[in-house]
Formats: sequence, C-alpha cells, structure tokens
Amino acid sequence: MMEPFQKLTESTLELKKWQQMIPGLKAGFTTRNGGFSAPPFDTFNLGLHVPDLSADVISNRRKLADIVQMPLGSWVSGEQTHRTNIHTVAECDKGKGSTAYDTSLRQIDGLLTSQTGLLCTAFFADCVPIFFLDPLTGYIGIAHAGWQGTVHHIAQKMVERMQTAGADTADICVAIGPSISHDVYEVDERVINHIPQALFDKTVTVQGNNRFLLDLKQLNAEILLQQGVLRHNIDITNYCTFRDNQLFFSHRRDQGETGRMLGYIGYGK
Repeated sequence: MMEPFQKLTESTLELKKWQQMIPGLKAGFTTRNGGFSAPPFDTFNLGLHVPDLSADVISNRRKLADIVQMPLGSWVSGEQTHRTNIHTVAECDKGKGSTAYDTSLRQIDGLLTSQTGLLCTAFFADCVPIFFLDPLTGYIGIAHAGWQGTVHHIAQKMVERMQTAGADTADICVAIGPSISHDVYEVDERVINHIPQALFDKTVTVQGNNRFLLDLKQLNAEILLQQGVLRHNIDITNYCTFRDNQLFFSHRRDQGETGRMLGYIGYGK
C-alpha cells in the first residue's frame, strides 16, 4: 500500500490522495523540523501544553498557518484528556485553543465539521491521529486516540457521529497517521485487559512476564472494520513516531520531555 502521508515541506506531510479528491481540503500532519523551538522541543513543536516558550510555539503555528493557508484564527483545538468526547465544530468555535491552551474545547478528543474556513487540529507524540472524510456529506474530522481513547472506541464514536449527520459508513474514508508502532509499544495487563478477545490475536504480541506489544494502529483499524468502514477505505501510515526520530517527537522515546506534532483537517474558504 502506498504511504498516505506524502512530504509537502520539511515541516509537513499531506494526505495527498484526499486533497486531490476534494478541492479545497487541507489535511496533513507535521514533523519536528523547520521551526523555532529550542531543545528538547526542537524545532517545530506545536503544543502549547508542554513547557516550551509560548512565543516559539506561536511562531511555529503561524508558520504552519502560512504553509496550509489557513489563518491561526480559523484553528480549533480540543483539550485532549484521553477520553472519547467529540465536538462538532461551528463558526462560533473559531480560534479556540489556537493561541492559548486554556481556551481549548474542554475534555474534547475528537473534532468534526462540514463547514468551510475552519481547521480542526489535534496534537500528538505517539498517540494515534485518525482522520475522517465522507466525500458525499462533506463531513471531515480528526480524533486523538491513545490507548485509552482506542480501547474506549473513539474511532467508532466518530463514525457514529458521522452516521447521525447523514453519512453512509460505506462512503467514509479513514487515514491512520504517524504514531508509535507495534514493535516498540510495550504495555502491561492493565492495558491488555481492555482488548476484546476477538481482536487480541490481530493486535497483541505476548512477550512474557506480563508484558505485551500492542499495535494501536491496527486495533483502531479493526474497530473501524467492525463498525462497517470498508477495508479499502482505510489507509494506514508506515511512519513510526518512536523509530523515525529525525522526523517526529516521541513521548515514550524522549521520556516525556518532548514537543508535539499537529494533525489538521479543514476546508479553505
């Protein structure tokens, strides 16, 4: 399968196939390169909730706004608390979380919209970015899925919200973005106990001594398949945030002292 996230600039990867399919769509994921932040946030940290200099983060965000051609005032962010709450973004949400973390949408990990001139954004450093597109209704979205969001089915809940808005599951396209890969994501029974037995063999490798390797990307894909999303409509990246250290921040690899990449999706005016 062709890599869905293609290099646009040193700072950005784009969902090229989606953008070619839908005129005006902006969808992609940032790298750690080409920004203003100092170590350990070097250099293109987009997260305001880490102890980087806010001025540097805002400079990085303004650079991304120029690349994507979506002004910072059109960005909308959730607080991201590893839950499964989803918000349908409207004009009144413009700018929430764009220049100050405390203005982010409270306790929100999933964003959906069908309106133009809004950029749904979310932040990552190993957790799974899941992008959604229904070409017929025009609904688009992004979800932040760490292990908690994954096992509590935020991907399924995003699809259900799109169905409520009129989407047919057979039309929904999903892209699973750069995140930590199976071979380096070791977890314990506390996490594994949440994995349904039917999905265990497809997503878990037993290491012994109460240690397991978990494939978060594939687990989200399997949950989407169970929900009725068609396999050929699910694209999964080959990028790994842990392994690809020249491209990405990784919370686990960098032992918590690191920056954040940003996933974005929206329609330009």
